[in-house]
Amino acid sequence: MTDRLPHEKGFHISWDQIHRDSRALAWRLDGHGPDNGAWRAIVAVTRGGLAPAMIISRELDIRVVDTISVKSYDHQTRADAVVLKAPQADVMGADGAGVLIIDDLVDTGKTLELVRQLYPKAHFATVYAKPMGRDMVETFITEVSQDTWIFFPWDMALQYVEPYRAG
Repeated sequence: MTDRLPHEKGFHISWDQIHRDSRALAWRLDGHGPDNGAWRAIVAVTRGGLAPAMIISRELDIRVVDTISVKSYDHQTRADAVVLKAPQADVMGADGAGVLIIDDLVDTGKTLELVRQLYPKAHFATVYAKPMGRDMVETFITEVSQDTWIFFPWDMALQYVEPYRAG
């Protein structure tokens, strides 16, 4: 028997992969904004949405980029979602219409549910989606199973890892 992480399935994402998948998300969003296909702004859900939002803003030439800081995890344990920092009111307007809300992953949907209550007309997009949270986003690139833990490159260090089936 081998000692495994508490997450039975791990999906490791490299910097190259998050870049490719974020560009694919940008291409999927291109031309679908409410202003002749354009989007007014991007709001990244920090921290995971920062890298995808930067890539998408570059690909779609969106210069207005803001953040919403939501805490819904304490290390790897889920907690109630709380807004720590809201985006500028003039960026969001009354309801978020014309704004892309970008995050790396929708898991249970609790984080985006809170943000959607604040900005119901924003367009919610994530790079990755799990089944429980998939209904919280209009656009995503890759779906993974609910019991998969995604290891993002900003959470990892280069080091040796034992094979799954150590011989």
